[in-house]
This record gives sequence, structure tokens and C-alpha cells, in this order.
Amino acid sequence: MEERGRRSEEPLEGKTTMKTPSFPSVSTKQQRIAELARQIPDEPLTNLSHNIDEAWLREAWRRTRKDGAAGIDGQTAQEYEVNLGENLRSLLNRAKSGRYKAPPVRRVHIPKGRDKTRPIGIPTIEDRVLQRAVLMVLEPVYEQAFLPNSFGFRPGRSAHDALEALWQGTMEWGGGWLLEVDIQSFFDTLDHTHLRKMLHSRVRDGVLLRLIGKWLKAGVLEKGAISRSSSGTPQGGVISPLLANVYLHEVLDTWLTTLLAQRRHGPARFVRYADDFVLLFRNEEDAQRVFAELPGRFEKYGLKLHPAKTRLIEFRQPPYRQQDRPRVSFDFLGFTLYWGRSRKGGWILKRRTAKASLTRSLGQIRRWCRRNRHSPVREQHRILSAKLRGHYAYFGLTGNSEALQRFRQEVQRIWCKWLARRRGRTSRAWDRFRRLTERYPLPPIQVVHSIYRTQ
Repeated sequence: MEERGRRSEEPLEGKTTMKTPSFPSVSTKQQRIAELARQIPDEPLTNLSHNIDEAWLREAWRRTRKDGAAGIDGQTAQEYEVNLGENLRSLLNRAKSGRYKAPPVRRVHIPKGRDKTRPIGIPTIEDRVLQRAVLMVLEPVYEQAFLPNSFGFRPGRSAHDALEALWQGTMEWGGGWLLEVDIQSFFDTLDHTHLRKMLHSRVRDGVLLRLIGKWLKAGVLEKGAISRSSSGTPQGGVISPLLANVYLHEVLDTWLTTLLAQRRHGPARFVRYADDFVLLFRNEEDAQRVFAELPGRFEKYGLKLHPAKTRLIEFRQPPYRQQDRPRVSFDFLGFTLYWGRSRKGGWILKRRTAKASLTRSLGQIRRWCRRNRHSPVREQHRILSAKLRGHYAYFGLTGNSEALQRFRQEVQRIWCKWLARRRGRTSRAWDRFRRLTERYPLPPIQVVHSIYRTQ
């Protein structure tokens, strides 16, 4: 065995050795795509789909969530994985030859506040893999064009980055005129014709455009009926966030950047996370002008602003000596932002969990406890602890401890209520619950994103 090993490592003199071919990794290919996009920023790219091979699909499979609900075919990730190699080869052949048929997404509605729901599309597991593969090709292309003001669903960027950028800009200026914008049913009204033109101006790879076209026309299955539309992209699809960013990059980001550079009388900033964005102006005239022109710009692309949720407000830092607490506030990415006193007595921009976000989160806890009240206490404690830590991970910002504490107290109250109901008796329930939490304590609040924490 040792002799065989030496022979393979030390070729005989005068003989040609067979070398294993070295294929570029997915990350290397993505770097090459990004470099190509940087080199020719104003020309369409025509040969991108050749990067998608079996190894690319395997990486797409690795990045695909395996615990999601099944699509209309009922196939789970575990079932698809049994013959993974064969399934991926078949998927690759069908995608490249044009024989792939995009199945409709299964639509479900999840609660959103009181008496409201949000529609979510659930693709099949195979469709999620292929969408992930296409996303991995297109993302390096568009990342070279997207502006730094955009934060939603982009690699290395998060909602907390958007909140921090807004906080820094507002504190630097001491506030100003703030335009809070809400696009009405954006993911349902995104126009397919405009989107195809936007994609075609940068990407002219037939395989990729054909696949995206099939996903846009695949339709939605709800209550046994399939509906198709010339607008919209299902929330829940892997490719949908990128398509939304491509759309709003053209409709809003580049237009707004040019408009502000040409006409403004004072500095202005905007922060966008997917279809949520705010604009901050130093000059009221600039704010009024953009406020007046936005509806026409959006209508040109089939979009409408929500009349009740789009507003222009004066959001300035109060004078240092002012004693009354200002009541002007606005919501962004689940937080309410307002001016409040610091520990030293000065005015600073504070962030607390928005009322709607708190209500929605507690509603989810309430429904879970009701459905799982007969599960073992140990299992309930494990899952509730994970839910609390997840809440802290997002809402755990400096200055939001009061809202975090309230959330934890409400979770305890809800858990106590449903544990008592499964026993059929509510007298002295709280005393029994306190003894139980000595053994199964819920995680204490944690400010995950603290400005005082050193890196």
C-alpha cells in the first residue's frame, strides 16, 4: 500500500501522468461574474447560465431550507434527498433544455395583526432549489449596481444595518423633514412587463430569462383553484426578493438619486429595506417636491402609495431645554422611532418595539401555546425559550429594554394561562407557575445589538 502511494505521488521519469481536472468552485465563479459585471456595467450579459452545472445545483441544494412546508406536489426535502444526485441531474437537463415546467405556488395566509393576514407562496422543494441556483448567478451581477441606500435581502446587509444608517443620519442632522412611504400591496402589483424590460437591459441569457418568465406566469394555487396574473411575485419565493430589488432600484433608487442631485436645496438621505423606505430632508421645499412627484413616478410603473401610511412630517430634534416630550414618531422595520431623553438629559433618537409588532408577536405566542398546551412542559419550555431568544435577537436594541421586558412578562402570563387550562383549574395558577419556572426559567431579556458592546 505504501509503495502504491509513492508511485501515485512520484511519477516515473519520461511518462505523462493523468491529472484530476480542477473545476472552479461556486464562489470562484461568482467572483468572475461579479468582475465581469463591474467591467461592463452598461452592457447586457449574455452568457451566464453556463455556470449552472451539477455542482452549482448541489450548492444551491445546500443553501436551501429543508424545514419549509411542502409545495403543491407534497414532496418534502427528505424525500427529494433520497435520490438527490439523479433528481439534480434531471433538474439541470430540464432547466437547460427549456423543458422545465414551473409549478404554481401553494398560497397560505399567516396572521398579521388583528383580523389581518399576509399571503405567502410556498414553492415546491425542486422549484426552491432551481430558484436558488438562478439567484446565485444573478446576485453577483446586480450587487455591482445596487446602491448603498438599499439594505433588504442583500448579502452582508440586514434590517439592523438599515436602522443604524437611519439612526446615524438622523442624529447627525438633528432630524429634519421625514417622508414615510408605504407601497400598497407591492409584491402583488409589481408589473411583469416593466420587470422583464428591466431584466433584459442587463441580462440577456435565454435560459435565465425563460426560467424567470415561467416563474412569473406559474400562478398561485389557493382553495383548489389556480389563478394567474400579469403582475405580482409571490412572497415566499426564493427569487422574489431579488426581483423586487431590481424593480425598486429602477423605479425609486436611481430616479431618486438623480432627482435629489439635480434639484435639491439642501442635503437629503433615504434608506430602503425591500419595499419599506424613508427619506430625510434638511429642506422642507425639497421634501414637498419629492412628496408631490412620488405618486406619479410610482403610477408610471403600476404601483400606488398607501394614502393612510404615506406622510410627510417634521421630525426635528427638540431644543435641549425643552421639557415636554415630543409626540411625533414613525415606524420603520418593526420599530417606533421617536425623540427621547438620554441618561445625560439630552435629546436622542430612540427605538422601541412598534405596537403592531408587539401585538403580532404576542399573537403568535398565544396561538402556539393554545395548540401545544398538552405537550410536555420540558418541550414547551425549550420552544418558548427559542422564540424569546429569537425576539431578543431582532428587537434587542439599546434603549428597548422596557419593551423587551414587557414581551417576556406577557409570554409568561400567556404560558401560565394555557398551562392552567390544560389542568382544568385556574385557582392559584400563578403560584404553581412560579414554582414551575424555578425549574424551567424563561431566558432573561438580552440587548443583543448594544452600542456599548465592544467588538
